Amino acid sequence: MVTLLIGFLMIEANNSNDHDVINRQTIFKSALALMLVLVSYLVFSKPNYYPTGIPYFDKFGHVGSFFVLSYLTYLAFKPKWYILAIILAFYAVFIEIVQSQLSYRSASIGDFIADMLGISLFYITHWLYCRYIKATKLIEPGSK
Repeated sequence: MVTLLIGFLMIEANNSNDHDVINRQTIFKSALALMLVLVSYLVFSKPNYYPTGIPYFDKFGHVGSFFVLSYLTYLAFKPKWYILAIILAFYAVFIEIVQSQLSYRSASIGDFIADMLGISLFYITHWLYCRYIKATKLIEPGSK
């Protein structure tokens, strides 16, 4: 659902004026704040999920969460890649430090690596989009 909303807003970004950019960034900032609250709740609350039988299922959650956090941070603020990576790396470290202090959670280097993988996957996807998809839209059909 969130992905569909973000995709719709990205399509709308191509047909906007300066006033719409301010509104869109406000929406992305709000979505980012909501996602930070959701991720924080999930990583700090007492786990009550059932075993899925899928190995490393928790790591997929970390990768996906940090992919979405990277995407929303990029859309909300357009930071340089290294600024975004550093800020989200600090958040990932913060998560693990807090989890190490909770009796029902534990810190994990594997979780931190999964978080960094999510950020990396965002930038790989973003690069591919800019390189191939966005570039093809700049060429007029039929022109050589």
